[in-house]
Amino acid sequence: MNNLFIVIALLYAALTSTSVAESNSTTTGCAGLKTGDKIAFLGDSITAQGFDNAGGYVWLVISGLESLGLKVTPIPAGVSGHTSKDMLVRLSKDVIAKKPDWVTISCGVNDVWHGAMGVELAAYKANLKAMVDQCQAAGIRVMLLTATMIGEDQSNANNQKLVAYNEAVRILAQEKKCLLADLNARMQVAVKSPERSDLVDQGKKLTVDGVHMNYFGNEMMAEGVLIAFGFTDDQLKIARNKWADLANTMNLGTMAVSYREYKALEAAAAKRKQSVKGMVDAAVAKTLADLSKD
Repeated sequence: MNNLFIVIALLYAALTSTSVAESNSTTTGCAGLKTGDKIAFLGDSITAQGFDNAGGYVWLVISGLESLGLKVTPIPAGVSGHTSKDMLVRLSKDVIAKKPDWVTISCGVNDVWHGAMGVELAAYKANLKAMVDQCQAAGIRVMLLTATMIGEDQSNANNQKLVAYNEAVRILAQEKKCLLADLNARMQVAVKSPERSDLVDQGKKLTVDGVHMNYFGNEMMAEGVLIAFGFTDDQLKIARNKWADLANTMNLGTMAVSYREYKALEAAAAKRKQSVKGMVDAAVAKTLADLSKD
């Protein structure tokens, strides 16, 4: 067994022996969503990674819905590097042909980030409207997601350009009676939070590189989607409690743990005035030294 796994398991066992009980709350549906529905997640690399990783926002959304008794099926439709133009081209094949009940549409980051190879605002508006029109004509209910951020600094040029794109999303959602998950507004608030300082990667709180989400960024996105579906604060607490025990969502380098396990390690590290990584590295080094004496 991996030595780091042994160390983490022992640390976690020593720090916590119980978990918060999950509520038995159920619901007949959120915004008309019901058990058996299929949800397509259309987007770029943020959405692709949201499906490919255990702690990705797609799976957190699915888990959050399950926490209220809603069992739905995700349809992955995220492709790295894609803009609104690319998504419109493949919409019929990747979404409409698969006959989902719902689709979430997340685009805008690459339209701006790719500069001259991106999509200007007028074309972006037309592409997004065409996607909504085609989905609604096919009987698919639509949730629009505002684009997150391009660097965790709202004042930079890309994020300032993105303001108009996100305002277009909000206006279209109102005009077409789509659900709206305003992730950009949520992210701007979250990056200013003093919390989660131990996990920051080179100054970044919600992303690994300024754009693609770490666990906390994925959690922020999932909460935004669930709120758009109609989750109350109490229902979000139930979802977060379920997420805390999902395996392999927090990456510690050579292995991954659940968020609840990570929080236990974080509390222990704080008492030692260390970072989680520093504490784990020291524990691994000691374990290896002890093993070498056997």
